[in-house]
Formats: sequence, structure tokens, C-alpha cells
Amino acid sequence: MSKGSEKPKKVAKKAPQKTLKERRADKKAKEKLA
Repeated sequence: MSKGSEKPKKVAKKAPQKTLKERRADKKAKEKLA
């Protein structure tokens, strides 16, 4: 249970950071495509 509880917490913490980085990458990719 300790492992399962740690996994979701790590994902939730990494999710927001990845979203911000992915959003910036998407904007750069869109600008490059345009």
C-alpha cells in the first residue's frame, strides 16, 4: 500500500509541471509550424 500511495502522489506532483512544460513546447511547436 505504501508503494501505491507514493505512486499517485508523485504523478500528481509531476502532472502540473509536465503540463506547463508541454504547454510551452506546444506553443513553440505551433509557432515553428506557423
